[in-house]
Amino acid sequence: MCADASPGCIAGCLNLSGRGGIFKKGESTNAIQEARIRKTQALKDDRAAFLERLAHEIGLHVKRAHRLGLKPSVRLNGTSDLPWEGLAPELFERFPEVLFYDYTKSLKRASSQAYQFTKAKLPSNYSLTYSRKETDSPKTLRSLVSRGVNVAVPFLNVPDTWEDMPVHDGDEHDLRFLDPKGVVIGLKAKGPARKDRSGFTVRS
Repeated sequence: MCADASPGCIAGCLNLSGRGGIFKKGESTNAIQEARIRKTQALKDDRAAFLERLAHEIGLHVKRAHRLGLKPSVRLNGTSDLPWEGLAPELFERFPEVLFYDYTKSLKRASSQAYQFTKAKLPSNYSLTYSRKETDSPKTLRSLVSRGVNVAVPFLNVPDTWEDMPVHDGDEHDLRFLDPKGVVIGLKAKGPARKDRSGFTVRS
């Protein structure tokens, strides 16, 4: 479900952070993990039915947001990296008032965020933030940032600058489409990422 994941980001995946990483003694799964597996299996077994249910739930979310006087936003990928712009482009057209956003490990998808530099454009209501891998070179990351693409990086301690790039505190909120463009999104390492020694989590 995350085709471009590196060994470091697999080991430090948010899948095992928070309640997703709390297991009863002697058990290797929990209700959150089982729910994620069921949803993944449902998408695999009957994509049309899954997407219709997803659209229904987004519709309910939109109605609730409007009742509260809020703008609806949806993060389609939690601990996955599915290319929703190709998987279900109709969602973005069906809900033009929704601000969709995601993190991605795919350089190709992230580069499509910089519209003027690529032919592969994202829907106008879909925002992507590139999630840095320990295998990425600083040159690659600077190239993305210089084109207005934000790069999320986990740190033990979030700095003000990193690799000569400005760092924006990404833990103030998760609404990545509100961030300034062309910055590093500094995230405090969470769950297994706090113990990472692969280079995925920046430790200094």
